[in-house]
Amino acid sequence: MNVKTQIKAIALMSLCLLCTIGHAQESNNNKKLWAKSILNKKAPKLEVEQWLSDAPDTKGKFVLIDFWATWCGPCRRVIPELNEWHKKYGDKLAIIGVSDEAASVVQNAKEIKIDYYSAVDTKGKLKKELEVQGIPHCILLDPDGIVRWEGFPTLEDHELTETVLTNVIKKYSKK
Repeated sequence: MNVKTQIKAIALMSLCLLCTIGHAQESNNNKKLWAKSILNKKAPKLEVEQWLSDAPDTKGKFVLIDFWATWCGPCRRVIPELNEWHKKYGDKLAIIGVSDEAASVVQNAKEIKIDYYSAVDTKGKLKKELEVQGIPHCILLDPDGIVRWEGFPTLEDHELTETVLTNVIKKYSKK
């Protein structure tokens, strides 16, 4: 085999390898993010100032973290769907709403009914680490803590739907 043929063979093998790696990971498909992307990376540890519900048991589960606020209309519109997913997938998915507002503000918003886990972090530690600039912002972690979906859950053509959720759960469930 001459040098030219060897270079072509190496280039072809490299391309095949890149294609394989690319298909093994999730992609944001150039969607607009109002945060730093950590897709396919280990998520930073979730630390909250105060749980407004019981703290969730996340061991062996997928975890959906929703950064939200009581004053945010799009955040409030997502809550009923998150409540439904909590009921439907609670055995394999822990949904956690994290607000950077004071606990009293969240607790006094009686018109907002959250059935999933809820916490406040007025210092916004994780939110700052992820450089979240717009809410709602969600990250969906697999049971190993790797981010498999991220973004604004109602962004047109990039919505976090039940189909997206179930596909991620199927793809990354431990067999």
